[in-house]
Amino acid sequence: MSRRGFVLGGAGMLAGLPGCGRLPWRSVVPEVSRPGMEAGHMLRDAGAIPAPSGEVRAGTVILGSGIAALSAAWKLARAGRKDFLVLSGPEFSGNAAGGRFGDLPYPCGAHYLPLPSLESSHVREMLADLGVILRGAQTARPYFDERCIVHAPDERLYFRGSWQDGFMPSQGLSPEEAQEHKHFLDLVQDLKTRRGNDGRKLFAVPVALSSRDPAWTALDGKTFRTWLLEQGYRSATLHWYLDYVCRDEYGARHDKISAWAGLHYFASRGGQAENASDGAVLTWPDGLQALARGLKERILQVHPAAFMDGMAMRLDETAGGVEVLCLQAEGASRRALRIRADRAISAMPLFVASRIADLRRFGFDARDHLPSYAPWTVANFLMDGFPPEDAGVPLAWDNVVYQGRGLGYVVSTHQDLRVAMPPKTVFSAYHALSARDPAQVRDWLAKCGTEELFEEVAGDLQQVYGWQLRRFIEAVSITVRGHAMASPLPGYLSNRGLQALRETDGRVLFAHADLSGYSVFEEAAWWGVRAAERILG
Repeated sequence: MSRRGFVLGGAGMLAGLPGCGRLPWRSVVPEVSRPGMEAGHMLRDAGAIPAPSGEVRAGTVILGSGIAALSAAWKLARAGRKDFLVLSGPEFSGNAAGGRFGDLPYPCGAHYLPLPSLESSHVREMLADLGVILRGAQTARPYFDERCIVHAPDERLYFRGSWQDGFMPSQGLSPEEAQEHKHFLDLVQDLKTRRGNDGRKLFAVPVALSSRDPAWTALDGKTFRTWLLEQGYRSATLHWYLDYVCRDEYGARHDKISAWAGLHYFASRGGQAENASDGAVLTWPDGLQALARGLKERILQVHPAAFMDGMAMRLDETAGGVEVLCLQAEGASRRALRIRADRAISAMPLFVASRIADLRRFGFDARDHLPSYAPWTVANFLMDGFPPEDAGVPLAWDNVVYQGRGLGYVVSTHQDLRVAMPPKTVFSAYHALSARDPAQVRDWLAKCGTEELFEEVAGDLQQVYGWQLRRFIEAVSITVRGHAMASPLPGYLSNRGLQALRETDGRVLFAHADLSGYSVFEEAAWWGVRAAERILG
């Protein structure tokens, strides 16, 4: 973790704003966190690891502590198993991580979960166990804890100088543009109920339950933008919206993402609730960290010694099971442990797993089968009060800027049920750095200064609030993820390496959202539960 102080609104930032030097700018020390980067570079560069100083035994060792790992451990604990060990890795909960400014929590990763559809029965079971679903977990319309359902206003778009309700541009459109928007929405509404020649829904979550009808999977051979143009969609506002969706969901632009994946986003989910409108989402002040924390609590209730600090540096099969070399770090000191187990669940991203084990013997060759990974940032701004808003729709839970640099910002205190606005809040700004090649972006992220990084991640907020923004910022915490998520580029459905890992059922099992080709809670949980079910027989 690195820290560099600078004055927000310093002389270089105030150029062109006469008289602004007399305003009360705040001096802050931005905090930049790069979880897993040091350990990842050690793996990449084959850094020296000390000889093991001890040994631990377990029935099953789970490598990682993201949602896939936690889901596997939760499933094992639900079955009463106490012979497993979760190796936490460099960051507990991974893309579901969270943080705090004092008593104000905020997300460092994913911030919401759509209402789970009937196909996502594993998620419904989990939410019922965590008290998020209060009744009817496997019915068409479960009843959810209303504190978790996003409150209105839920989303707005800063479009052509004013705020409008919803993310899809709707104000001042030509009749032709409005008709294109309607035609696309009608199409995806129809696709939600369509089935392929194998009887399955064309698009489902988890992806593994989607139809493999070749007439539709052929869409995976082209980009989403190409398919849209072939279908006659020309509207600039529609293309911006669909590009935004791809950057938000997949970390890459719609001219890079598979057409099948582009349609999957819209047509796969259909979760409903007895006490929420269709299309509602579940959210918490610290995002999905709330679910990760709940899963850990449930696991510890059954198995108090389930978690161990450390990161897997090597995974090998042996005559009697598996052996894991674990590196533990405390400050500047490091020590290694050997973990012997009957079986292992590799719940790490595949770019990490391919460094600690020879995945070619499972049918996965990183040179040919490794997904493309999108770099992301999540910047949390502690706000001392709320900046004044322009006319239009009031401040919402999720706020997006048309043609903005980032993906907008979420208000962490939005779910607060108090009538009055709290004195402080957190704006969480999301940014998929998709304008350049991911490798180029990772190189820039490794070299850029804190001030340069701040200017990038604060772009949407500065566009909305202008110079007034800096009068309200009290602290800034920026989380940088160089390999945040796999992006489903054309051909990902037919990736033979991913298919091989999905089917592996031996001493080593694989469980990660990477197996689905993109990173969302439901997919990670699916593979974690599946791996645990194989352990349980």
